[in-house]
Amino acid sequence: MPSDARSTDGSDPLDLSGGERFGVWRAARARRRREREEVRRFTAVSRRRRITWIASVGGVLTLAVACIAAAYTPVMAVREIHVEGARLVSSDLIVRDLDGELGTPLPLVDRSAIKAALVKYPLIQSYSVESRPPSTLVVRIVERRPVGVITDGDAFDLVDVAGVVLTSSPRRPDGYPLITFEGGSGSSGFAAAAAVVRSLPTEVLATVDEVTASTVDDVTLTLADSGAVVAWGSSEDSAAKAVALQTLMAAYPPDAVARYDVSSPESVVVDPR
Repeated sequence: MPSDARSTDGSDPLDLSGGERFGVWRAARARRRREREEVRRFTAVSRRRRITWIASVGGVLTLAVACIAAAYTPVMAVREIHVEGARLVSSDLIVRDLDGELGTPLPLVDRSAIKAALVKYPLIQSYSVESRPPSTLVVRIVERRPVGVITDGDAFDLVDVAGVVLTSSPRRPDGYPLITFEGGSGSSGFAAAAAVVRSLPTEVLATVDEVTASTVDDVTLTLADSGAVVAWGSSEDSAAKAVALQTLMAAYPPDAVARYDVSSPESVVVDPR
């Protein structure tokens, strides 16, 4: 049998009085109003966020377009080329070789053309290029450092520590020692002699006429004018040996010495004439 939904006192729980029904209606109406207000508030926030996002993106795009347009205008074209770091290489020659970039917008400068122009200079070891708005192209170069002169037939080649020929001439360049060794410029003998030259203080290097490496462990120096010989040994501990030699030369001038031995920098020997 169907159950009886009436309460024990015989009244219907859904049978509300007029006042109660009005209260329920007001509560439902208030709830719907709050829901509509919440929807409107959410919609307004979303709209503001969307407008802000669109404005931000638009501003960025506008700025990007303006920057790109400015970069490719004649105002940003190369009008000056500056070369920094050139001592042995003529900066005027480098500027002349790069004059094809004049009038080119800085972002469109041909880096491969710059490389092709600079590799022709053996004295240039490395370089970097900087665009300096509004119209300056800066080329910074690092030159190879000459260490000495080697002979090639009747020619004298000025070389760096890697054996790269920087200049070649029929006359021996002034201011650099003559390096003699067994094998080519890629040999261990040349590497040992070049390392010794690099370790010498400027004052001592200026007095050296020749560096000989019969083996990697038997490097000797011959001083100019006096003809005094320096037994150096290997290129190991060259910094300590250079200090020892400088001290000995100050205490015992080369004119009075036949041979300095700094192969063991902690136990040096001086042979007088």
